This record gives sequence, structure tokens and C-alpha cells, in this order.
Amino acid sequence: MNKRLFIALTLILLLTTYKLGNEINLNLGVKKIIIENNNILSEKQVKEDLLFLYEKNLFFLNNNSIKKQIDKNSLIESFKIKKIYPNTVKIQVFEKEPVFILQNKKKRYYFTKKNLLINYTNIKKFEDLPIVFAEKENFEKFYSELKKIKFPIKIVKAFYFFDSKRWDLLTVNNKTIKLPIKDYDISLKNFINIQKKESFKKYTIFDYRITDQLILK
Repeated sequence: MNKRLFIALTLILLLTTYKLGNEINLNLGVKKIIIENNNILSEKQVKEDLLFLYEKNLFFLNNNSIKKQIDKNSLIESFKIKKIYPNTVKIQVFEKEPVFILQNKKKRYYFTKKNLLINYTNIKKFEDLPIVFAEKENFEKFYSELKKIKFPIKIVKAFYFFDSKRWDLLTVNNKTIKLPIKDYDISLKNFINIQKKESFKKYTIFDYRITDQLILK
């Protein structure tokens, strides 16, 4: 039996109703969609873009059509598709991870761990993320420095970038860190070292703007 004939007979077997003892109905139309690995988006949210799949023939299902729909959701970074015959599609999603809310003028975005911007929507899980008042390009460089010195991001409530090209940080316990324009990493390292010391707890402003000085208020 040549290859073409074998493929044709296989398709006929898969796509038609046949009898063998008892009647068996091989219906390959999609009846069920399973969403896995979603921590941010609800199963319902992901499925809304995939409603077109129902009743589509699972055998001929085009992964590109699924990708086109899933890519509409800016929170999804990638996904894997598994066909489970006769009529189930399982989709494992990998979501982007927002770490900040970036406010640029009147526009808000989520800023991810990989320095990507996502359109902002109100998601309860991210309500308490630090807010960044700056443009993306300015914050990318600053964020890179924070990671280099292992600055504890979790203690920061907000970041403010000024036209003078310097930063202020507001901590969750309402302490303000005023950084110089240059060599601010030195100031940040100093703050890391002194922040928990008893003698510094009464101060709410840590002003490093003057070279080699720390002004406390």
C-alpha cells in the first residue's frame, strides 16, 4: 500500500462515522478547552478569546489561529497547545510578571520583570505594586542599577523622576530618599546599611543630594 493511499484511508477512518460491532461515533469537533498554569488571568478570561475553537475539527486545528487570538492578551508571554483526542484542547499559558506600575503623564502601564510595558487594567493582585512616575527609558537604567546592588524593592512605595535627572524614593513606611544625580548607587547602598538601625528610625527624610553628605530630617 503506497503512502498516499494509507494517509487517505487513515483520514477516512478518523473523520467518518463507522460501525464495528457496536456503533462508534468519532466526532472530532472541539467540545472542551482546558486552561492551565494561569495565575493572573482567570480561566474565563483566557477562554473568551478562544470561543471560535468550539466545534472546529481537532485534527485540522491550526495552531497559528490560536496564537493570533492569544497574542491579543498582553499579559500572556507564551503558551503550549496539546490536542487530546477526540475533542479536547489543553492550553498551558505562561504569563508576564508585572513588578511595577509605571505612570507616564496620564498613561498607566504595568512594567514587567523583563522591562516590558503592558496596558494597565485594574487587577487586584497588583494593586500594591510600587508606582513609578517616569518614562520607561529612564526607569530601565535605574532599575538595572537597583538589581545590581540588590536593593530591596519591596520596601519602596513609589519612585519619582525629576527633570533635573535625579530620583526620589518613597518607602512603604513613608521615608523619603533623595538621591543625587550621579553615583546614586553609593547613596542607596548607604541607606540599605542604615535603614534598620535604631538611631535612624526617627528620621523621615534621607537627603543625599549634596556630595559626601547625608542630611536627616
